[in-house]
Amino acid sequence: MGELSELFAPERIAVVGATDRDGSVGRAIMENLLDSFVGEVVPVNPKRESVFDRPARDGVGETDADLAVIVVPPDVAVESVREAGEAGIGNVVVITAGFGETGSEGAARERELKDVAEAYDLNLVGPNSLGIMSTPVGMNATFGPEDAAAGRMSFMSQSGAFITAVLDWANEQGIGFKDVVSLGNKAVLDESDFVDAWGTDPDTDVIIGYLEGIDDGQRFIRSAREVTQDTPIVLVKSGRTDAGAQAASSHTGTIAGSDEAYEAGLEQAGVIRAETVQELFDAARVLESQPVPERDGVAVITNAGGPGVMTTDAIGDSRLSMASFTDETLEAFREALPAGGNVYNPVDVVGDADNERFRDAVDVALGDENVGSVIVLACPTAVLDYEQLARDTVALQEEHEKPVAACFMGGARVEAAEAPLAEAGIPNYFDPARAVDGLDALSRFRDISEREYDEPTAFDVDRERAREILSSVEDRADTRLGVEAMDLLDAYGIETPEGDIVDAPADALEVAEGIDGDVVMKIVSPDILHKSDIGGVKVGVPHEEVYDAYEDLVSRARNYQPDATIIGVQVQEMVDLDDGVETIVGMNRDPQFGPLLLFGLGGIFVETLEDTTFRVAPVSEAEAETMTEEIDAAPLLRGARGRDPVDVAGVAETIQRLSQLVTDFPAILELDINPLVATPDVVKAVDVRLTVDPEEL
Repeated sequence: MGELSELFAPERIAVVGATDRDGSVGRAIMENLLDSFVGEVVPVNPKRESVFDRPARDGVGETDADLAVIVVPPDVAVESVREAGEAGIGNVVVITAGFGETGSEGAARERELKDVAEAYDLNLVGPNSLGIMSTPVGMNATFGPEDAAAGRMSFMSQSGAFITAVLDWANEQGIGFKDVVSLGNKAVLDESDFVDAWGTDPDTDVIIGYLEGIDDGQRFIRSAREVTQDTPIVLVKSGRTDAGAQAASSHTGTIAGSDEAYEAGLEQAGVIRAETVQELFDAARVLESQPVPERDGVAVITNAGGPGVMTTDAIGDSRLSMASFTDETLEAFREALPAGGNVYNPVDVVGDADNERFRDAVDVALGDENVGSVIVLACPTAVLDYEQLARDTVALQEEHEKPVAACFMGGARVEAAEAPLAEAGIPNYFDPARAVDGLDALSRFRDISEREYDEPTAFDVDRERAREILSSVEDRADTRLGVEAMDLLDAYGIETPEGDIVDAPADALEVAEGIDGDVVMKIVSPDILHKSDIGGVKVGVPHEEVYDAYEDLVSRARNYQPDATIIGVQVQEMVDLDDGVETIVGMNRDPQFGPLLLFGLGGIFVETLEDTTFRVAPVSEAEAETMTEEIDAAPLLRGARGRDPVDVAGVAETIQRLSQLVTDFPAILELDINPLVATPDVVKAVDVRLTVDPEEL
């Protein structure tokens, strides 16, 4: 696959399946291209001498094109792509449907298409694509009804219909684009390819998109992390529910639905995720046109008390804050405002404020060193000229070079103000909450662009010992492992309590006598996952009771499930929970992103409280430490209510070691360490269970 610059800036485009027949896709694409494309359009149709008075070629190989747009039936489409490759045409857009979206026959056809593209190193968009656009060269190689206006956003979507709707709406809103891509089935080029291409494109200031799925989550994270150092990415990702999540037997698998992987992956990639189309464009417009604020303090300048309070509430719900003015600023407000005005944030210039008073107040706010951005919030009055206020706002924003969001509330009166604001790239919102959301996106991008991504720590581990333990499932019908795999954790430097698994009462007593104090005893069976539920765990067993406790545990297991495989009983040292916190560290392997790590409050409440956070492995030390800060129970780890803080650094190291384990061994499908007990002095994995895919070993 080559560079994508020619895909968006071809000099000659061949339309394979071009026609002037009414109502056809081939006609729509020809009309769109002939309407504005600055280069040459060559129709390809062996059944026609000409199309739209242009000589038609019999095959795409005769066109000497830079880009081929394919609109012929599926079987012919594959051969047309092959012919394009043989002719040295490096860029292809396959509009044709009837591939992977149609069943097994179509999927086989799509695999053939992909093989052809790989054989000839083609940049191929689609199949089943609406097409592509690029406004600098006037290229509308789609069968959509609207051209895109010129702008500095580049837009990709897995839904062609969504593109047509967005363009229709965007043209009314004055929103423009640089490139637009309908991804289609993503047989070759996918979202990561376009992130890479637009990230190095000097004419793309913001990347936006609508995605239903990400094919290679790990690659997407790598690509987006690099791009978002300079170029913001804002995406709507549909499918937030767990309906499509696979059933899982571990706590982590039960809690981690598909959207948790996307939420974690997009956050780690530096992507700003929008929940709605409105949020997508509210964020994109301000990111495209406004400078990044140096600080999060917002000043609100308004002539209306009620909307000012609404805006203050919205700021309180965001990551932003109400700016605290300097003494000099407060004095300047006192001089500029009448006695009834409020000089504190939000600044109320009073309902009778004219344009001069409003302008002076905005000027004072923008000049305050504690103010990162300003919201100009106005309601219509007889003494306020909205158009003049817009022009004043534009001039002040350019003078102070700080981000400004306008919230000119009203109807017809607002229309005259829209043009100067839009020309200067200052978004105007009717709803104050949207203005706050726009500025919040700027703040988020500032933090994203300043991130430093450290490489994960490479711990000294015993991989061969780990592989040996995992391979024990190869001779078993059940591929789940429980506490019999505790040595797996030891092999990766995760500390476990002293103890052993035994298969006789006398052996249990021997192990117990080697441990100081009372012991914990647990039934060991791959068929009994929730041992506590059946009385399969005994805590605080004195040495003299170990023999009887062993027989009782085995008896309980037999009564509960007569056909269960009983490996034996684990005898383990007691871990003091009085000064400790029970946490959980786990992993569920996501189909797109790979190993999804979980950390949270553990023990018996893990699935009830679901106080958890997620990351895609591998994770760095900083990411692991952040995970320990994100859960609601984080104060417990750090010494809430007079308790001593636990060894949080040890918890973070355990997360990193587990991250390395599941990255090293894709055969581990899911894994729970629950509880992982953290005390002020030590962090120990008390229990473990995992599922292994022997074919991946």
